[in-house]
Amino acid sequence: MPPDSPAPPRITRRRLLQGAAAAAVTGYAASSALGGTVAAGNEEWPAIIIGSGYGGAVSGLRLAQRGVRTLMLEMGRYWNPATRPFRPMTDPGPSSVWRRRWNIMPIGVNLPVPFSAGVLGREDFPGMKVYVGHGVGGGSLVNGGMAVVPRRDHLQEILPGSVDLDDLYARWFPLAQAELGVHAIDPAFFATSPWYQFARLGIDQAHAAGFGTAMVPNVYDFDYMQQEATGAAPASALAGEVILGNNHGKKSIDKTYLAKAVATGRLTIRTRHQVQQISQGPDGTYVLRVNRLNTVGDVIGQARFRTKRLFINGGSLGTTRLLMRARETGTLPDLPAAIGETWGNNGNIMTARAWVGRTGPKQSTIPVAGIDNWTDRDHPFFAEIAPLPAGIDLMTGLYLAIVNNPARARITWNGAKDNIALQWKDEYDAFSVQTAEYMVDRLNAANGGTFNRLLFPSGTGHDFTYHPLGGCLLGSATDDCGRVQGYPGLYVMDGALINGNVGVNPFLTITALAERNMARVIAEDFR
Repeated sequence: MPPDSPAPPRITRRRLLQGAAAAAVTGYAASSALGGTVAAGNEEWPAIIIGSGYGGAVSGLRLAQRGVRTLMLEMGRYWNPATRPFRPMTDPGPSSVWRRRWNIMPIGVNLPVPFSAGVLGREDFPGMKVYVGHGVGGGSLVNGGMAVVPRRDHLQEILPGSVDLDDLYARWFPLAQAELGVHAIDPAFFATSPWYQFARLGIDQAHAAGFGTAMVPNVYDFDYMQQEATGAAPASALAGEVILGNNHGKKSIDKTYLAKAVATGRLTIRTRHQVQQISQGPDGTYVLRVNRLNTVGDVIGQARFRTKRLFINGGSLGTTRLLMRARETGTLPDLPAAIGETWGNNGNIMTARAWVGRTGPKQSTIPVAGIDNWTDRDHPFFAEIAPLPAGIDLMTGLYLAIVNNPARARITWNGAKDNIALQWKDEYDAFSVQTAEYMVDRLNAANGGTFNRLLFPSGTGHDFTYHPLGGCLLGSATDDCGRVQGYPGLYVMDGALINGNVGVNPFLTITALAERNMARVIAEDFR
């Protein structure tokens, strides 16, 4: 080993388990790469899952553990950092963006990128751009990993009354936390590391303004991060990796739920398979017409699959799109009218402050702290103290706020375009904008600083979301555990079930709710 090479990572039991999980993932990577060569036909499976995000991953693991041979269809690719590494935000490449020629970052300079089926996608509608993840692991590949338990009083407002919240908080949130590998940053490392100077400053300035703050657990391996900081392991969070994928430290669900499910031998994942249409045969079997894609996302063929048990987990927009297409084109004509209702952006809004003081040239991309003002009835919000890893000290504070905004939109069907339509009006964001401006004005008054209008010319970025929710609500379009009304054997387990705003980053809630729902479904429907 050359004298200037970093020492190898310290081998721990956790790292050995992660290596075993990675080996299990590799086991389907080779077979899933053959997805582009699967012949058209009528493969029949006991259960099929559409999508490999949080709800799909929970469904896949629990079905496999029940002994059900299950097929999972994913339109994106399997991203193996050893052969297809992700790129940092400041240097996008072929793995970065889904079928665009320019990067699609919400802030900063958008650079040209090779046209490819990359990991970060965005769907654009009037007034709203929705970010989504593409690949085995779905949104877990492109989020910041903040695993926040929502306030119980708020969850009580948005979930059906038949959901036992005592059970959800006592049993299913802890299970989701354990399976996802949620843990907190070491307080001593946080207190002294130059990589979190921006967050410490953000906390101090929030307290000076009279706001409360909270430390937030994450799915990132903070033991690994400490090795990154000393040069003992390849840098990942400390190398600008997050929204375009993370190569090493983050425990995305391809390394947790899905690796565990594949290791049972009863879950098969086919990548680059995009489900276009769902119909139903006379015997009640669901028939899927599927496009097979190449590595840039072009259609290169078709396939058909059949099942009596279909779990649609394509994310809020993807799930709603498939169900609305089936209803509006008549292949599943009796789907509930409630499909498409009550979509929300989780109150997402970004803002930034300039000249706030020394935030530091080194910034970890993994957020671990937030400003908690949720109990303020006039200005309820939770704001992530977000990194801005530019490599120089920009003296800028960046915030991703989740506002308790009651605005909801309706998803409709555009037959001419064979696609959903979402109309998000500017007035829907008025309360979020007012709340974000209130937060910044108070912070500036107490600490100095101004609105950063280079990042957000209007002062806020409110026309995009990382957290789409709703479109197929629990207890409305489905029963209270995800069975789609009127169609036995058809299920939804993802963020489409949730009424628009959970008040925090939503993936932990999606996972816990899917665990709760799947326990009921397996006990009652798979006897």
